[in-house]
Amino acid sequence: MALQEYLGAIIMEIDGKEVEVESLDVTFKTGRKLVKTMNKTGRAKGFAKGIGEYDLKITAVIPVTGDIDWAAIEGAKIDVYPLTSGGTRDSYLDCFTIDVGKKYTVDNEAKQDLTMIALRKTTV
Repeated sequence: MALQEYLGAIIMEIDGKEVEVESLDVTFKTGRKLVKTMNKTGRAKGFAKGIGEYDLKITAVIPVTGDIDWAAIEGAKIDVYPLTSGGTRDSYLDCFTIDVGKKYTVDNEAKQDLTMIALRKTTV
């Protein structure tokens, strides 16, 4: 049985500038909503389609100089692609920041937690 290679680390770019990130969590919300009706079965019978959205949760390290103004990001393009050859490049388009938080611990470097929304995604 041959060895299987898996994707490992990723590179993240915002508008063409590489960003040092510790983690990136992407969640796609379909926008579907449960439709509750009053009927004798006492249960919901379906759903309504809605507008999908991509939630991006990012943990980035804080450099001493040259940090990005995360709170001001609007309409950005975020590219995520594997460090090694192979795999695909995911681009999240029309991104904007909704939350910025910083955290400091005794043992590790200072970090910031960011929540962003992307309106659409392309894969190349």
